[in-house]
Amino acid sequence: MSNKLSTRTGDIKKFSIFQAKDGGKSVDILESIADIKYYEDVLSNTISLSVTISEAGGSFDKKEGGYVGILDGLPVRGGEPAIIIIEDHDGHKLEFKNDNKLYVNRVRNVIPGTQKDTYVIDFSSRELFANEQCRVCKRYNGKISENVKKILTEATSSDVGIKTKKKVNVDETSLEYNFIGNDRKPFYVCTWLASKSVPSQAGDIGGAAGYLFYETYDGFNFRSIDALFKQERKGNYLFSNVDTNPKGYKGKVITYDIDRDIDLQNNLMLGTYANRTLFFDFYAMNYKARSYSVDESGGSSDKKGAGSKGKIVTAGKEEIDSVADEFRKPISRLMNIVKDVGTLPPGKDIDAQLEAWKDKPDKSTYDSEQTVVQSIMRYNQMFSIKINIMIAGDFSLRAGDMIYCEFPKLSIEPNTEKNKKSGGLYMISSLCHNITPRQTYTSLTLVRDTFGIKKFKAD
Repeated sequence: MSNKLSTRTGDIKKFSIFQAKDGGKSVDILESIADIKYYEDVLSNTISLSVTISEAGGSFDKKEGGYVGILDGLPVRGGEPAIIIIEDHDGHKLEFKNDNKLYVNRVRNVIPGTQKDTYVIDFSSRELFANEQCRVCKRYNGKISENVKKILTEATSSDVGIKTKKKVNVDETSLEYNFIGNDRKPFYVCTWLASKSVPSQAGDIGGAAGYLFYETYDGFNFRSIDALFKQERKGNYLFSNVDTNPKGYKGKVITYDIDRDIDLQNNLMLGTYANRTLFFDFYAMNYKARSYSVDESGGSSDKKGAGSKGKIVTAGKEEIDSVADEFRKPISRLMNIVKDVGTLPPGKDIDAQLEAWKDKPDKSTYDSEQTVVQSIMRYNQMFSIKINIMIAGDFSLRAGDMIYCEFPKLSIEPNTEKNKKSGGLYMISSLCHNITPRQTYTSLTLVRDTFGIKKFKAD
């Protein structure tokens, strides 16, 4: 659905691409830009930017006479850094320079012509390429949150590593988890650790498992899903046909689309309602079954720490109860997992580690069973409700931010009544800033982990 509010113009202040080797020759492509798209996503490890270029081949003067375009004149072969500065209508800037520069990843959709060439250049963070060039080989001890910081900022093998200079925002995790990287890529390891992480019991975050690892304009994030949903809202947005924003609202929703798709089979396959996991312990040579259901709302652990107090936020009771018992209560997903016993026992060498395990073989560094089942259901429920909206360009928003939205109630006749089911607080799962010479708008995918009427108001 859409209303009559138009998008606003933005401003492309600077867009220069530099020669990859030695950083000498450069070209300003401002006059050739058709549009820019900038992306963030809580399910993506890095940010990205794409620019569509339409040029007449006059960027470079060839020695033998005539002109050539950017691709052959610079030339562009991948890895070229770019300095980019764009600004929205309210003065919020996205500046990619110094340690925050973006680099050419690929050139695609090349449409050659006799008078004009059209193509798309994709840019990515430096860290994306560094991730392909190094592996995590070391042993890491202690809290996962501290080790994620080390993996992103320090060398992981020899003198090679991500070694980002960007801000690293990490929610503290509970207990200790000792592991070896096993020559895996840093981003893979961080994402793997996210599925094993439980937030610290300090504060009011709670102890439900489930983390996300992603990059935004502000830097890298290793965040608890619970903590993200408990953030302060970044603004209130309203869909209406009134030209001016009512008091208390940051902006207008220009268009929106509520994902009302229902897929019972898929929910059953994912184990959204109930699942059971068999944990095989090859140290003790036995296995244990662990069942989990939404009716339990998280359950509790007999071990102190992971999952002992944290409960998974489940869909509203009204919505859960509306699913027939014959579909909701029987276990629909069975999983077999080799039990992670804290991976490596504490100790400076093999002998000390073996003695530590022999002394207390049942004492894991964390509750692997509780963590695994909680993480699976937390990720599934995170996308219980999904809405796509478009607003006027707003570069202050980030993936992972919380915003409040209101939508009209479905009616044949025009009305101002609010849809209490759809309205409420949402997390920005992904965003795309679309900038053209004529208009700038922001597309948002919003998610919420609960159903039912939400008693929030735009204050």
